[in-house]
Amino acid sequence: MHTNSLIELNRSAYQNNIDFLKKTFGKKVVLSSVVKGNAYGHGAEEFVTMAYQCGVTHFSVFDVQEAKVVKEALQDQATVMVMGLVQDEDMEWVIKNNVEFFVFDKSRLTQASKTAKKLNKKAILHIEVETGMNRTGFDKNELSHVISFLQKGKEQLTFKGLCTHYAGAESIDKYYRVDKQIKKFEEIYQYFCKNDLKPEIRHSACSAASIMFPQTRMDMVRIGIMQYGLWSSPEVFVTYLNSKKSKIDPLQRVISWKSTIMSIKKVNIGDFIGYGSSFMAKRKMKIAVIPIGYCHGYSRSLSNQGRVLIHGQRCIVVGSVNMNMMTVDVTDVDIAKKEDEVMLIGTQKELSVSVASFSDFSNQLNYELLTRISKAIPRKIIE
Repeated sequence: MHTNSLIELNRSAYQNNIDFLKKTFGKKVVLSSVVKGNAYGHGAEEFVTMAYQCGVTHFSVFDVQEAKVVKEALQDQATVMVMGLVQDEDMEWVIKNNVEFFVFDKSRLTQASKTAKKLNKKAILHIEVETGMNRTGFDKNELSHVISFLQKGKEQLTFKGLCTHYAGAESIDKYYRVDKQIKKFEEIYQYFCKNDLKPEIRHSACSAASIMFPQTRMDMVRIGIMQYGLWSSPEVFVTYLNSKKSKIDPLQRVISWKSTIMSIKKVNIGDFIGYGSSFMAKRKMKIAVIPIGYCHGYSRSLSNQGRVLIHGQRCIVVGSVNMNMMTVDVTDVDIAKKEDEVMLIGTQKELSVSVASFSDFSNQLNYELLTRISKAIPRKIIE
Protein backbone atom coordinates (compact mmCIF):
# COMPACT_ATOMS: atom_id res chain seq x y z
CA MET A 1 0.00 0.00 0.00
CA HIS A 2 1.38 3.40 -1.00
CA THR A 3 1.83 6.01 1.72
CA ASN A 4 2.57 8.85 -0.70
CA SER A 5 -1.04 9.98 -1.02
CA LEU A 6 -4.61 9.42 0.16
CA ILE A 7 -7.94 9.21 -1.60
CA GLU A 8 -11.01 10.30 0.35
CA LEU A 9 -14.59 9.36 -0.52
CA ASN A 10 -17.22 11.78 0.74
CA ARG A 11 -20.27 9.88 1.96
CA SER A 12 -22.55 12.92 2.18
CA ALA A 13 -21.66 13.93 -1.39
CA TYR A 14 -22.50 10.42 -2.58
CA GLN A 15 -25.78 10.42 -0.67
CA ASN A 16 -26.63 13.71 -2.34
CA ASN A 17 -25.99 12.23 -5.77
CA ILE A 18 -28.02 9.09 -5.10
CA ASP A 19 -30.94 11.10 -3.72
CA PHE A 20 -30.87 13.30 -6.83
CA LEU A 21 -30.76 10.33 -9.19
CA LYS A 22 -33.55 8.46 -7.44
CA LYS A 23 -35.74 11.57 -7.45
CA THR A 24 -35.01 12.09 -11.16
CA PHE A 25 -35.76 8.50 -12.16
CA GLY A 26 -38.70 7.85 -9.86
CA LYS A 27 -39.39 5.14 -7.29
CA LYS A 28 -40.17 2.38 -9.79
CA VAL A 29 -36.80 2.50 -11.55
CA VAL A 30 -34.00 0.40 -10.02
CA LEU A 31 -30.62 2.15 -9.83
CA SER A 32 -27.70 -0.16 -10.55
CA SER A 33 -24.38 1.28 -9.39
CA VAL A 34 -21.72 0.59 -12.03
CA VAL A 35 -18.46 -0.15 -10.19
CA LYS A 36 -16.28 -1.56 -12.97
CA GLY A 37 -12.70 -0.31 -13.22
CA ASN A 38 -12.19 -0.36 -9.43
CA ALA A 39 -15.35 1.76 -9.05
CA TYR A 40 -14.02 4.26 -11.59
CA GLY A 41 -10.82 4.55 -9.57
CA HIS A 42 -12.61 5.26 -6.31
CA GLY A 43 -11.76 1.85 -4.80
CA ALA A 44 -14.35 -0.88 -5.28
CA GLU A 45 -14.39 -2.42 -1.79
CA GLU A 46 -14.65 0.90 0.04
CA PHE A 47 -17.03 2.40 -2.50
CA VAL A 48 -19.62 -0.41 -2.55
CA THR A 49 -19.63 -0.48 1.26
CA MET A 50 -20.39 3.24 1.29
CA ALA A 51 -22.96 2.90 -1.51
CA TYR A 52 -24.81 0.15 0.32
CA GLN A 53 -24.95 2.32 3.44
CA CYS A 54 -26.53 5.01 1.23
CA GLY A 55 -29.29 2.67 0.09
CA VAL A 56 -27.86 1.14 -3.09
CA THR A 57 -28.54 -2.59 -3.39
CA HIS A 58 -27.73 -3.35 -7.04
CA PHE A 59 -24.22 -3.29 -8.54
CA SER A 60 -22.95 -3.79 -12.09
CA VAL A 61 -19.39 -4.97 -12.79
CA PHE A 62 -17.41 -5.95 -15.87
CA ASP A 63 -16.08 -9.39 -14.94
CA VAL A 64 -16.18 -12.15 -12.36
CA GLN A 65 -13.14 -10.88 -10.45
CA GLU A 66 -14.93 -7.58 -9.85
CA ALA A 67 -18.07 -9.49 -8.85
CA LYS A 68 -16.06 -11.34 -6.21
CA VAL A 69 -14.84 -8.06 -4.72
CA VAL A 70 -18.44 -6.82 -4.35
CA LYS A 71 -19.59 -10.16 -2.96
CA GLU A 72 -16.78 -10.23 -0.42
CA ALA A 73 -17.63 -6.72 0.73
CA LEU A 74 -21.41 -7.13 0.92
CA GLN A 75 -21.98 -10.89 1.03
CA ASP A 76 -25.59 -11.54 -0.08
CA GLN A 77 -26.98 -8.13 0.85
CA ALA A 78 -26.97 -6.82 -2.73
CA THR A 79 -27.56 -7.99 -6.30
CA VAL A 80 -24.45 -8.27 -8.47
CA MET A 81 -24.61 -8.26 -12.27
CA VAL A 82 -21.69 -9.01 -14.61
CA MET A 83 -21.95 -7.06 -17.86
CA GLY A 84 -18.86 -8.47 -19.57
CA LEU A 85 -16.44 -11.35 -19.13
CA VAL A 86 -17.56 -14.67 -17.62
CA GLN A 87 -15.09 -17.39 -18.47
CA ASP A 88 -16.28 -21.00 -18.62
CA GLU A 89 -14.29 -21.95 -15.52
CA ASP A 90 -16.07 -19.21 -13.54
CA MET A 91 -19.61 -20.18 -14.51
CA GLU A 92 -20.08 -22.51 -11.53
CA TRP A 93 -19.13 -19.81 -9.04
CA VAL A 94 -21.41 -17.30 -10.74
CA ILE A 95 -24.46 -19.55 -10.65
CA LYS A 96 -23.79 -20.88 -7.14
CA ASN A 97 -23.57 -17.32 -5.80
CA ASN A 98 -26.70 -16.02 -7.58
CA VAL A 99 -24.65 -13.56 -9.61
CA GLU A 100 -26.59 -12.30 -12.61
CA PHE A 101 -24.83 -11.93 -15.94
CA PHE A 102 -25.14 -10.72 -19.52
CA VAL A 103 -25.40 -13.33 -22.24
CA PHE A 104 -24.52 -12.08 -25.72
CA ASP A 105 -23.37 -15.16 -27.65
CA LYS A 106 -24.48 -18.75 -28.20
CA SER A 107 -21.51 -20.36 -26.45
CA ARG A 108 -22.25 -18.56 -23.17
CA LEU A 109 -25.92 -19.46 -23.45
CA THR A 110 -24.98 -23.12 -23.85
CA GLN A 111 -22.42 -23.02 -21.04
CA ALA A 112 -24.90 -21.38 -18.67
CA SER A 113 -27.54 -24.02 -19.34
CA LYS A 114 -25.06 -26.88 -19.05
CA THR A 115 -23.62 -25.64 -15.74
CA ALA A 116 -27.05 -24.85 -14.28
CA LYS A 117 -28.23 -28.36 -15.07
CA LYS A 118 -25.12 -29.83 -13.44
CA LEU A 119 -25.66 -27.75 -10.27
CA ASN A 120 -29.44 -28.18 -10.30
CA LYS A 121 -29.65 -24.41 -9.81
CA LYS A 122 -30.97 -21.78 -12.19
CA ALA A 123 -28.67 -19.34 -13.96
CA ILE A 124 -29.93 -15.74 -13.91
CA LEU A 125 -29.53 -14.27 -17.39
CA HIS A 126 -29.74 -10.84 -18.97
CA ILE A 127 -29.97 -11.28 -22.73
CA GLU A 128 -28.01 -8.51 -24.43
CA VAL A 129 -29.13 -7.66 -27.96
CA GLU A 130 -27.34 -5.78 -30.72
CA THR A 131 -29.09 -2.55 -31.63
CA GLY A 132 -26.33 -0.60 -33.35
CA MET A 133 -23.22 -0.32 -31.21
CA ASN A 134 -21.67 -3.42 -32.81
CA ARG A 135 -19.74 -4.55 -29.77
CA THR A 136 -21.54 -7.32 -27.87
CA GLY A 137 -25.11 -8.56 -28.21
CA PHE A 138 -27.14 -11.07 -30.20
CA ASP A 139 -27.80 -10.02 -33.78
CA LYS A 140 -31.35 -10.02 -35.12
CA ASN A 141 -30.78 -13.23 -37.08
CA GLU A 142 -29.76 -15.03 -33.86
CA LEU A 143 -32.86 -14.14 -31.86
CA SER A 144 -34.97 -17.09 -33.01
CA HIS A 145 -32.26 -19.43 -31.69
CA VAL A 146 -32.11 -17.53 -28.37
CA ILE A 147 -35.89 -17.65 -27.97
CA SER A 148 -36.02 -21.37 -28.74
CA PHE A 149 -33.17 -22.03 -26.29
CA LEU A 150 -34.84 -20.07 -23.49
CA GLN A 151 -38.18 -21.76 -24.07
CA LYS A 152 -36.63 -25.21 -23.87
CA GLY A 153 -34.38 -24.34 -20.95
CA LYS A 154 -36.85 -22.84 -18.49
CA GLU A 155 -35.83 -25.39 -15.86
CA GLN A 156 -32.21 -24.17 -15.95
CA LEU A 157 -32.46 -20.52 -17.00
CA THR A 158 -34.16 -17.45 -15.54
CA PHE A 159 -34.77 -14.78 -18.17
CA LYS A 160 -34.21 -11.88 -15.82
CA GLY A 161 -33.46 -9.04 -18.19
CA LEU A 162 -33.38 -7.86 -21.78
CA CYS A 163 -30.70 -5.22 -22.35
CA THR A 164 -28.59 -3.26 -24.79
CA HIS A 165 -26.07 -0.40 -24.75
CA TYR A 166 -26.17 2.85 -26.66
CA ALA A 167 -23.39 4.15 -28.88
CA GLY A 168 -22.60 7.68 -27.83
CA ALA A 169 -25.63 8.90 -25.91
CA GLU A 170 -23.45 11.61 -24.38
CA SER A 171 -23.03 13.39 -27.74
CA ILE A 172 -25.82 15.30 -29.44
CA ASP A 173 -24.34 14.46 -32.85
CA LYS A 174 -25.15 10.80 -32.17
CA TYR A 175 -28.83 11.59 -31.57
CA TYR A 176 -30.20 9.84 -34.65
CA ARG A 177 -27.99 6.80 -34.16
CA VAL A 178 -29.15 6.39 -30.57
CA ASP A 179 -32.77 7.13 -31.47
CA LYS A 180 -32.59 4.34 -34.04
CA GLN A 181 -31.20 2.00 -31.37
CA ILE A 182 -34.04 2.83 -28.98
CA LYS A 183 -36.63 1.94 -31.61
CA LYS A 184 -34.82 -1.26 -32.52
CA PHE A 185 -34.66 -2.32 -28.87
CA GLU A 186 -38.42 -1.81 -28.52
CA GLU A 187 -39.01 -3.95 -31.62
CA ILE A 188 -36.85 -6.73 -30.20
CA TYR A 189 -38.67 -6.55 -26.86
CA GLN A 190 -42.02 -6.92 -28.63
CA TYR A 191 -40.63 -9.86 -30.60
CA PHE A 192 -39.69 -11.66 -27.37
CA CYS A 193 -43.11 -10.92 -25.86
CA LYS A 194 -44.92 -12.28 -28.93
CA ASN A 195 -43.02 -15.51 -28.41
CA ASP A 196 -44.28 -15.75 -24.82
CA LEU A 197 -40.92 -14.68 -23.37
CA LYS A 198 -41.27 -11.51 -21.34
CA PRO A 199 -38.20 -10.51 -19.33
CA GLU A 200 -38.67 -9.50 -15.70
CA ILE A 201 -36.95 -6.18 -16.47
CA ARG A 202 -35.68 -4.14 -19.41
CA HIS A 203 -32.61 -1.93 -19.09
CA SER A 204 -30.55 0.05 -21.56
CA ALA A 205 -29.63 3.41 -20.03
CA CYS A 206 -26.21 4.51 -18.85
CA SER A 207 -25.72 7.89 -17.15
CA ALA A 208 -25.80 9.84 -20.41
CA ALA A 209 -28.81 8.07 -21.91
CA SER A 210 -30.81 8.43 -18.69
CA ILE A 211 -30.61 12.24 -19.05
CA MET A 212 -30.51 12.71 -22.83
CA PHE A 213 -33.21 10.10 -23.57
CA PRO A 214 -35.55 9.76 -20.54
CA GLN A 215 -37.56 7.03 -22.29
CA THR A 216 -34.54 4.70 -21.91
CA ARG A 217 -34.87 4.54 -18.12
CA MET A 218 -37.34 1.65 -18.37
CA ASP A 219 -37.13 -0.68 -15.34
CA MET A 220 -33.49 -0.10 -14.39
CA VAL A 221 -30.67 2.34 -15.14
CA ARG A 222 -26.99 1.43 -15.03
CA ILE A 223 -25.42 4.55 -13.55
CA GLY A 224 -21.67 5.00 -13.63
CA ILE A 225 -20.06 8.44 -13.83
CA MET A 226 -23.00 10.48 -12.48
CA GLN A 227 -23.11 8.71 -9.12
CA TYR A 228 -19.49 9.77 -8.63
CA GLY A 229 -20.55 13.40 -9.07
CA LEU A 230 -19.42 13.91 -12.66
CA TRP A 231 -21.27 14.38 -15.94
CA SER A 232 -20.73 12.16 -18.97
CA SER A 233 -20.05 15.22 -21.13
CA PRO A 234 -20.71 18.99 -21.15
CA GLU A 235 -23.60 18.31 -23.53
CA VAL A 236 -25.35 16.08 -21.00
CA PHE A 237 -24.89 18.71 -18.29
CA VAL A 238 -26.26 21.49 -20.52
CA THR A 239 -29.22 19.30 -21.53
CA TYR A 240 -30.06 18.82 -17.86
CA LEU A 241 -29.68 22.53 -17.02
CA ASN A 242 -31.88 23.54 -19.95
CA SER A 243 -34.70 21.49 -18.47
CA LYS A 244 -34.54 23.31 -15.13
CA LYS A 245 -35.15 26.87 -13.92
CA SER A 246 -32.32 26.66 -11.42
CA LYS A 247 -28.96 26.52 -13.24
CA ILE A 248 -27.12 24.80 -10.41
CA ASP A 249 -25.14 21.57 -10.69
CA PRO A 250 -27.02 19.04 -8.50
CA LEU A 251 -24.07 16.65 -8.35
CA GLN A 252 -21.21 16.68 -5.87
CA ARG A 253 -17.82 15.14 -6.51
CA VAL A 254 -17.21 12.14 -4.25
CA ILE A 255 -13.45 11.77 -4.66
CA SER A 256 -10.56 13.85 -3.33
CA TRP A 257 -6.91 12.97 -3.91
CA LYS A 258 -4.21 14.56 -1.78
CA SER A 259 -0.49 14.18 -1.22
CA THR A 260 2.28 16.21 0.46
CA ILE A 261 5.42 18.05 -0.60
CA MET A 262 8.41 15.68 -0.47
CA SER A 263 11.10 18.34 -0.85
CA ILE A 264 11.71 21.95 -1.88
CA LYS A 265 14.56 23.27 -4.01
CA LYS A 266 15.60 26.46 -5.84
CA VAL A 267 16.29 26.69 -9.56
CA ASN A 268 18.29 29.38 -11.38
CA ILE A 269 17.32 31.22 -14.56
CA GLY A 270 18.16 29.12 -17.63
CA ASP A 271 18.16 25.78 -15.78
CA PHE A 272 16.12 22.89 -17.15
CA ILE A 273 13.79 21.05 -14.81
CA GLY A 274 13.48 17.28 -14.89
CA TYR A 275 14.23 14.88 -17.75
CA GLY A 276 15.02 16.37 -21.13
CA SER A 277 14.52 20.02 -21.91
CA SER A 278 10.76 20.47 -21.98
CA PHE A 279 10.87 23.19 -19.31
CA MET A 280 13.48 25.90 -18.83
CA ALA A 281 13.28 28.37 -15.95
CA LYS A 282 12.78 31.92 -17.19
CA ARG A 283 13.21 33.32 -13.68
CA LYS A 284 14.57 32.19 -10.35
CA MET A 285 12.13 29.55 -9.17
CA LYS A 286 11.17 27.54 -6.10
CA ILE A 287 10.15 24.00 -6.97
CA ALA A 288 8.20 21.50 -4.89
CA VAL A 289 8.73 17.79 -5.52
CA ILE A 290 5.57 15.70 -5.09
CA PRO A 291 5.88 11.89 -4.65
CA ILE A 292 3.21 11.20 -7.31
CA GLY A 293 3.88 10.06 -10.87
CA TYR A 294 2.37 8.17 -13.74
CA CYS A 295 2.68 4.82 -11.92
CA HIS A 296 0.15 6.20 -9.43
CA GLY A 297 -2.22 7.32 -12.17
CA TYR A 298 -1.14 10.92 -12.66
CA SER A 299 -0.83 10.95 -16.44
CA ARG A 300 2.46 11.81 -18.12
CA SER A 301 0.43 13.87 -20.60
CA LEU A 302 -0.08 16.38 -17.75
CA SER A 303 3.62 17.31 -17.92
CA ASN A 304 3.96 21.12 -18.00
CA GLN A 305 0.17 21.41 -17.89
CA GLY A 306 -1.32 19.82 -14.76
CA ARG A 307 -2.45 21.91 -11.79
CA VAL A 308 -2.40 21.21 -8.05
CA LEU A 309 -3.43 23.28 -5.04
CA ILE A 310 -0.96 24.27 -2.31
CA HIS A 311 -2.01 26.69 0.45
CA GLY A 312 -5.10 27.50 -1.58
CA GLN A 313 -3.09 28.60 -4.61
CA ARG A 314 -3.07 26.97 -8.04
CA CYS A 315 0.38 25.66 -8.94
CA ILE A 316 1.45 24.33 -12.33
CA VAL A 317 3.34 21.09 -13.00
CA VAL A 318 6.71 21.94 -14.55
CA GLY A 319 8.87 19.46 -16.41
CA SER A 320 7.92 15.89 -17.21
CA VAL A 321 5.77 13.82 -14.88
CA ASN A 322 8.06 10.95 -13.85
CA MET A 323 7.17 7.42 -12.86
CA ASN A 324 7.09 8.24 -9.13
CA MET A 325 7.50 12.01 -8.88
CA MET A 326 6.54 15.32 -10.39
CA THR A 327 7.66 18.90 -9.80
CA VAL A 328 5.43 21.94 -9.39
CA ASP A 329 6.17 25.65 -9.39
CA VAL A 330 5.70 27.16 -5.91
CA THR A 331 7.73 30.32 -6.54
CA ASP A 332 4.74 32.49 -5.64
CA VAL A 333 3.74 30.41 -2.61
CA ASP A 334 6.15 31.95 -0.09
CA ILE A 335 5.16 29.72 2.82
CA ALA A 336 5.33 26.41 0.92
CA LYS A 337 7.46 23.88 2.78
CA LYS A 338 8.11 20.18 3.11
CA GLU A 339 5.10 18.05 4.16
CA ASP A 340 2.52 20.71 3.21
CA GLU A 341 -0.70 19.33 1.77
CA VAL A 342 -0.99 19.08 -2.03
CA MET A 343 -4.48 18.71 -3.49
CA LEU A 344 -4.44 16.76 -6.76
CA ILE A 345 -8.24 16.45 -7.01
CA GLY A 346 -10.46 18.36 -4.63
CA THR A 347 -10.95 21.70 -2.91
CA GLN A 348 -8.54 23.77 -0.86
CA LYS A 349 -9.79 27.04 0.57
CA GLU A 350 -11.68 28.79 -2.27
CA LEU A 351 -10.22 26.86 -5.21
CA SER A 352 -10.87 23.42 -6.68
CA VAL A 353 -9.08 21.04 -9.02
CA SER A 354 -11.75 18.97 -10.74
CA VAL A 355 -11.42 15.75 -12.69
CA ALA A 356 -12.73 17.68 -15.68
CA SER A 357 -9.77 20.04 -15.46
CA PHE A 358 -7.50 17.05 -15.95
CA SER A 359 -9.43 16.20 -19.11
CA ASP A 360 -9.03 19.73 -20.40
CA PHE A 361 -5.25 19.60 -19.99
CA SER A 362 -4.62 16.01 -21.04
CA ASN A 363 -7.23 15.39 -23.74
CA GLN A 364 -8.44 12.32 -21.82
CA LEU A 365 -11.87 11.37 -20.55
CA ASN A 366 -12.98 11.69 -16.91
CA TYR A 367 -13.43 7.92 -16.96
CA GLU A 368 -9.91 7.16 -18.20
CA LEU A 369 -8.18 9.44 -15.72
CA LEU A 370 -10.10 8.09 -12.75
CA THR A 371 -9.60 4.41 -13.57
CA ARG A 372 -5.86 4.95 -13.90
CA ILE A 373 -5.50 5.91 -10.23
CA SER A 374 -3.47 3.19 -8.53
CA LYS A 375 -5.34 0.58 -6.50
CA ALA A 376 -2.46 0.66 -4.02
CA ILE A 377 -3.35 4.16 -2.82
CA PRO A 378 -5.38 3.92 0.43
CA ARG A 379 -9.05 4.93 0.27
CA LYS A 380 -10.85 6.46 3.23
CA ILE A 381 -14.54 7.23 3.63
CA ILE A 382 -15.26 10.61 5.21
CA GLU A 383 -18.57 12.21 6.20
